[in-house]
Order: sequence, then C-alpha cells, then structure tokens
Amino acid sequence: MGTEEINNVFNVDNWLSQLTYEQWAAIPVTDARPSARYKHAAAVADEKLYVFGGSRNGRYLSDVQVFDLRSSTWSNLKLKSNLQADKAEENGLHEVLPATSDHSMVKWGNKLLVLGGHSKNSSDTMIVRFIDLESYHCGVMETSGKAPVARGGHSATLVGSRLIIFGGEDSSRRLLNDLYILDLETMTWEVIETTQTSPAPRFDHSATVHTERYLMIFGGCSHSIFFNDLHVLDLLTMEWSRPDIQGDLVTPRAGHAGVAINENWYIVGGGDNKNGCPETLVLNMSKLAWSTVTSVKGRDPLASEGLSVCSIVIDGEKHLVAFGGYNGKYNNEVFIMRLKPKDMLRPKIFQSPAAAAAAASVTAAYALAKSEKLDLSNINFNSKGVESYPSEQDVKSEIDAIKEEKNVLELSLAEARAENSRVREKIDEVNSTHAELSKELHSVQGQLVAERSRCFKLEAQIAELQKMLESLETIENEVQLLRRQKAALEQEMELNAAAPRQGSGGVWRWMAG
Repeated sequence: MGTEEINNVFNVDNWLSQLTYEQWAAIPVTDARPSARYKHAAAVADEKLYVFGGSRNGRYLSDVQVFDLRSSTWSNLKLKSNLQADKAEENGLHEVLPATSDHSMVKWGNKLLVLGGHSKNSSDTMIVRFIDLESYHCGVMETSGKAPVARGGHSATLVGSRLIIFGGEDSSRRLLNDLYILDLETMTWEVIETTQTSPAPRFDHSATVHTERYLMIFGGCSHSIFFNDLHVLDLLTMEWSRPDIQGDLVTPRAGHAGVAINENWYIVGGGDNKNGCPETLVLNMSKLAWSTVTSVKGRDPLASEGLSVCSIVIDGEKHLVAFGGYNGKYNNEVFIMRLKPKDMLRPKIFQSPAAAAAAASVTAAYALAKSEKLDLSNINFNSKGVESYPSEQDVKSEIDAIKEEKNVLELSLAEARAENSRVREKIDEVNSTHAELSKELHSVQGQLVAERSRCFKLEAQIAELQKMLESLETIENEVQLLRRQKAALEQEMELNAAAPRQGSGGVWRWMAG
C-alpha cells in the first residue's frame, strides 16, 4: 500500500463490497490501535463498534474505545461523570468508569448498559452502569428489587425490555447457575424460579434468545470442566430442557462469543486454556443443528478466548465484527465477515418451483408466528412500554426492504426455472439412454435363452455318454473274466496232455531194472 493510500484514500465501502462471503478478513487500520485485551465487552451503534474495559497482563482496563467502520479509525471516548463529586465519593466511584473485566454490555435506546464484571471496587450486588451515546455522560443506574450477587463471566440477554442474567462467577470464585430478570422500564430486579434440570453452574458461556420465547445457553466452564452442551429455557413455562442436537460435532469451549441473526446463532472462538477453537459455528435454532461456517489457523486471533463479536448492517448487508481475545498473545485487530444473503443460503434442492413454494409457505408461517408474539404477562415477562407507531421513514425503509427482497426472490425464481430446464434436458437424455439400454438388454436376454437351450442339449448328450461308458466298463470286465477262464482252461489241457507220457516211462525203467 502506497503513502497516498495510507492518507485516508483507502475506501472502506469498496473494500467491504469485495469481501468473500463467510470468510474472516482483518480490516486495514491506518492510525493507532487501542491496547490489546480480552474479556472486554463490545456493542454496535450507528456503524460504530464500542469497546469497554477488559483485561491485559492481569490488569483491568477502564477505557472506552470506538471504532468507526466507515472510516476504519479508532478513537478514545472521553466520558463525563453523571454524579456530583460528593455523590461520587459517597458511592465509592473515584473513576468515571472503574476498570472492569468479564462484564456484559448491551445497547438499550441511546445508552450502553454495563452489567457486573470483576473490578477492584467491591460490591455485594450487581451494579448497572450506563454510557449515554448522545451526551457521553456515564453513571450508575438505580435499581430496586432483589438484585443478583456481584459476578463476572455471566450472560446478559435482551428480550423485549427485559434483561435475563444467567450464571457467572462471584468474587469468591463461587460458580453460579441462577437466573435473574431486570425490567429496564422500571429498573426492577426479579429472581426467577425454574423447573426441570438447570445447566450446571458455569461462567464464560454464551446465551441468546429465539423467537423471544426460548433462552439458549451454550458452553462455558467450571473450574475444571469445559462444556459443549446446549440448554433451552422455555420462558413461557420456565422449564429447562436439553434437546437433541444434529449436525457437526462441537468441541467443549469457554470464553467464546456469540451473536444471533434471525434464526442463526453464530459462535466465534473460545478455547479450553490449552487450545483455541478455530472454527466459526452456526446453530440453526429452528432445526437445532450445528454447522461450521469457516475455520482459521490454530494461532489466529479469532481462535482466542475472551474475544467479542457483534452484528452490523452496512449498505443493507449483514456482517459479523470481532475484536480482541487471548491465545497466548493479546489481540487488538478488528475482523469482519460478510454474511451470505438469505437467498444464497438455500440449498439447491429448494430451487424447484414446488420446493420454493413450500419453503416460502414455511417462511411465511414462521414470520406470522414471530409477528404474533406470545403474551407472557401471566409470568410478568411482557413489555410494559407505551405503544408506538412506525415513522414515515421506517415505513419507507420497510417498503424498500420488501422491494429488495422481491427482486431477490424474482432472481431466485429465474435461477430456479433455468435450473429446472437444465434438469429436464438431463432427464430426457437419461430416458433416451435408458431406452437404448432396454433394447440391448432384451437382445442379451434372447441370447441367454438360446445358450441355455444348448446347455440343456449338451447335458443330455453327456448323460448318454456316461451311460455308454458305464456299459463299456461292464463289457470290459466280462472280457477280462473270459480271458482268465480261457487261460486257466488252456493250462489245464496242457497238464492233462503231459500226464500219460510220464507214467509209461516209469514202468519201463522199473522193468529194465
């Protein structure tokens, strides 16, 4: 890259549009980067990646770094305390934001909410801090109800206007598997009682929600065991289950990062304190099936523990953005993955018109079920906000999105028709070949019948010859017997002829003597 390119001539939009789908790429950064770290927290707002805290060489960090994905530049966010000096002293807040590690951060409205984590400031219960993205003020949000014990390595999952906190590790390294809900509109904590078998106590796991009804917990570790299990909590019945999972075999891991986009839950990195996990996984939450999106080399920053991953939409396309992590080395690179559009994710078997229609009906049914969300008021879990209506700009954006999806579907239909035409040609070719092979088969079958008839005649001739051979053997035996009888008769006749001459000679000898 030349000097001219370095001086902000690098065009991020062009670079992003040329990325290969479902492959990680490091975003070129021309200015200074923040300190490398892991076990930080990250969130995306207005095409910017906000990173807070983390750990490096055993030291907790307190900075808020912002990466602008449009300009590919980092900046350090200067925050203002929302508390008076005496109030800050009273609450033990000597810093604007205390150095924190293994915490959670979620975007809520125009604020980033920071929940829990490990820090030098001791606290009995979980503290909820905020960063206002408009005024850049920060502070502590007052809460009521029964707050969870202070912890790190937990998960915080946003469902409507509720945050679900699960698991983690307290300041005494006690492992947890409890469940709390924070109502963000009333800032009230509530402990949740569940039934069936809960996940084993763990930390550094990942969590998400599917169709705003099913909380999913994956992986994590205890102090000696790393998990690869998936647990599902039905938020309507508050029952835990451990469903059967299909697809690729997933190795145990902790410290991984996860983000859900529609029905796909992407899992990046993690490890077992010995080896990092190089594969980027995706769980289809509707089918409960794992598959591998891509893999990196063993010592790649993406095969790290304690990294973060977020989703972002740039020019209408969805991307994953990953930062940080530790795999024997602390990392501070930003990686991005361009995700395939929905129409490119359909397998070829769905390209026929009938299958496409079936798939469309399933999608429509899923969308209807999603739009008609279950009323969870009976367990005090529904949103309590004032009903709002979409703005004209939102409606226009929705219409544009529908038009774009219509164009994509029309293109997909045209491709399906072309594919069907090619398939028909292949079928005709196969049918023609089949007809020729049938004729050849009938000819061969006729030849086989003729050969079989010849075989039968030969077998009959062989049987007659065998009988003749058996009769010849009998005759030969009789001839041999007659020969022996003849020889014996001839010998007897010779003996009879020689006997008188011998008797006469003897008398004369006696008389002469």
